Amino acid sequence: MAKQRFRDVKQGKAKPAEEKPKKQPSSDGREYATVGEKVKAFLTDSFMLLMPIMYAVFYLVMGGREGFAAHKALGWLYILVPLVIVQTIFMYKSGQTPGYRAYNIEVIDESTGKRPTLFLILFRNLAAVLSMATVFGWMLMFFRKDNKNLHDLLSNTAVVKKP
Repeated sequence: MAKQRFRDVKQGKAKPAEEKPKKQPSSDGREYATVGEKVKAFLTDSFMLLMPIMYAVFYLVMGGREGFAAHKALGWLYILVPLVIVQTIFMYKSGQTPGYRAYNIEVIDESTGKRPTLFLILFRNLAAVLSMATVFGWMLMFFRKDNKNLHDLLSNTAVVKKP
């Protein structure tokens, strides 16, 4: 098909090109969050939740970078445990972290379509730590149509666009 000139479209001599149809929701009516939305929400959560925790652990608990470097495993434990707790609280209260809220996405239980239980959210967040430790678990969303990570598959949850 030949490229249409703007002037012809404007004067009514030619019809505007059809826009690409939007991505259809899944068969059960859910529209999964895109990879871009999930990555942007992750980056937002990293700066809003993870950075203050890291700062507190680095300088208040460990006494600086040298103390953290000397005890890295303990330092990461001090960082990841509060992060999992804070994210679990946010997701249990509203199904969203601050990053998810910014991009209008939420976590749901795939089997019920509703907000997951506290145990399921806690399991999902612990599995997310393991998923981030393995490159495969994090990269899985780039190869699946529903954009699920390994921790979503293990916990039977999904990140969907909020209606």
